[in-house]
Amino acid sequence: MADLIEQLRGIVGDKGLVLNEDLAGRGAGYRHPDKTLVAKVLVRPGSTEEVSQILKLCNGAGQPVVSQGGLTGLVDGNIAAPDEVILSLERMREFEEIDHASATMTIQAGATLQSVQEAADDAGFFFPLDLGGRGSATLGGNISTNAGGNRVLRYGMARDMVLGLEAVQADGTVLSSLNKIIKDNAGYNLKHMFIGSEGTLGVVTRLVLRLRPKPASQQTAYLALDEFDKLPQLLNFCNSRSGGCLSAFEVMWRDYFELVLSTPGAAQPLPADYPFYVLMEVMGGDPEADADRFQDMLADALEKGLLVDAVIAKSEGERQAMWALRDDVESLRRWGPTVGFDVGLPIAAMPDYLEEIDQPILARWPERRRAVFGHLGDGNLHIAYAVGENGADTKKIIDDAVYLPLASRGGSVSAEHGIGLSKRDYLEVSRSAAEIGLMRQLKTMMDPNNILNPGKIF
Repeated sequence: MADLIEQLRGIVGDKGLVLNEDLAGRGAGYRHPDKTLVAKVLVRPGSTEEVSQILKLCNGAGQPVVSQGGLTGLVDGNIAAPDEVILSLERMREFEEIDHASATMTIQAGATLQSVQEAADDAGFFFPLDLGGRGSATLGGNISTNAGGNRVLRYGMARDMVLGLEAVQADGTVLSSLNKIIKDNAGYNLKHMFIGSEGTLGVVTRLVLRLRPKPASQQTAYLALDEFDKLPQLLNFCNSRSGGCLSAFEVMWRDYFELVLSTPGAAQPLPADYPFYVLMEVMGGDPEADADRFQDMLADALEKGLLVDAVIAKSEGERQAMWALRDDVESLRRWGPTVGFDVGLPIAAMPDYLEEIDQPILARWPERRRAVFGHLGDGNLHIAYAVGENGADTKKIIDDAVYLPLASRGGSVSAEHGIGLSKRDYLEVSRSAAEIGLMRQLKTMMDPNNILNPGKIF
């Protein structure tokens, strides 16, 4: 291993290496706030060419490599073992080009999501991908898990915002397909093999992102509803009335809403007296007219009985305070050890599903705490349980209760966070044996020595 480290040093220099004894100063990320990174060495390349040389070297030596982004992942896909090499793109954050004619941005994959959003805004554009970890999450990490976030309803997943990419395969081969065009059907679209593959098929190093016109207005409101069945009705009503400009429809069950309201300094938009709350946002191009239409739309929804209370943000500060409530997942830590889930299923199936999964958990832990919230417009629910216990047996019981009922409902064990290690045993709930077999064939073909993020996904 000493020879390998010296060879890595020859590629990236002293500033590109963090040795094992120095990793104690580096946190292990959101999922493990009390732990530090573990690996033989952390290597920080400064270019695609250096990534290529690193992977070629490690592939020849049979050395496993775990690529890491901003460490905001929630499925332990970025966890490295003591004998593995961590590959971090934290030195690859260059903004190479913003092309106004094609409305694209070319960047290195180590750039953070927030920096991309800000650069797009400064250039007069809008990059719609958004999630709570925007300040730390990197675009490479977002792409590796095909991140969803808050605006999937209108703009799609991360996959829909990538026009081209450059990736390095396990043997060091650089696959450069930095296209700027939206329509390109010249054979297989190879970029999609890397998007959502969690670093198991290659390392994405550069990206061409699709930018959107900057919205001139953002109308935001909190809405209260008294019945679940009114949620899809309200969603369809508002999507239609807004002419497809509905960009967010975030739903919070009362348990989660009460929790975030209890955070010191939190906004108090509505009383916690209702079973369901919606954070809704509509983006448009005419601030004054959009505001009037937004108010009229909510008034009509109220008259139709689709909602029972509402409050509209009157300033940018109020809008940000509303979003801060939805994004306050840190509040769950006040419950102690929690087990969190990110599942997808048809909206109509959600009430029965939530009742079914809760029965065995409530029977075993009568004092259990549960929070439910999600991007309901795209069928994505986030569920968190706290039962006062922590351990592998506890997690297995809760995991079984939450994941197994998805099979009969055509649901997904991972709506947007990936599989990693934590959902590996449940992949077959959402994928057939034939699908998993083809995934394994792709992995074997593209990474025959199994050095890229080994043991993740399956």
